[in-house]
Amino acid sequence: MQDLKGDKRFANTLARGLGVLRAFRPTDDGLGNFEISERTGIPRSTVSRLTFTLCALGYLTHGRHHDKYRLGPSALALGNIAAAAFGFVETATPIMQALADRTRTLIGVAIQDDGRMLVVKTWRPSNTPSIWLNVGYRMPVVSSSTGAAYLGALNRDELAKLVAQQPADAAAQTEAAWARAQEALLTHGYAMVSGEDRFSQSINALATPYRPSEFGEPVAFLSGAPSADLSDSRIRDTVGPALVDAVQQLQRVTGQIYPAIVNS
Repeated sequence: MQDLKGDKRFANTLARGLGVLRAFRPTDDGLGNFEISERTGIPRSTVSRLTFTLCALGYLTHGRHHDKYRLGPSALALGNIAAAAFGFVETATPIMQALADRTRTLIGVAIQDDGRMLVVKTWRPSNTPSIWLNVGYRMPVVSSSTGAAYLGALNRDELAKLVAQQPADAAAQTEAAWARAQEALLTHGYAMVSGEDRFSQSINALATPYRPSEFGEPVAFLSGAPSADLSDSRIRDTVGPALVDAVQQLQRVTGQIYPAIVNS
């Protein structure tokens, strides 16, 4: 949030506390103050005060002195309340589960969070072992298909807000990725980053945007699988059109018929 830190209304201590909560990942078996400091860039002395306060409020917990911190019951309650407020995810479940079963790919929905794409829900093919990605997984915006779908759906004001949160040397790259993603969405209805440009060579994925009424910006529905199982040609011939159809079905069910691209 580089563009806000000079604003007198910006509460830096609150932002740092939320940064501590954001540091936790689903695969973590707890974090110590040093690890939190390393992930957030917040000085360790400040982290210790923040973790003490968050523990006192129930957002973090630890079993005993010097034990590692874990997200606490208040964080869980807040997450459940937030999830319940976004009804489109529940509405999407039968549609996206059917798509996962039909395409034998993992289907997910991701939001932009602090300059990265955060997976908040996944649907796995029935009777299939765990597939590569879990809730809480974060991906870069520019070099992921999920990020491309999100970028392509941004209008110019939304793009400017995102660019303002990034390092100055990333602006040109983000704006170029936005232009490519808009062209892909106009042409195919979905976006994908392929070849050496994608951030994970072992996974192939595509995504298409959706604008829920509950959010002030688009989210991205994604389909992904190991590259050996999801070739570019399979994306073009079957999985890409199927994902676009599924999101359009969701739009009809929810009545949220917003265009994928808004240029104003």
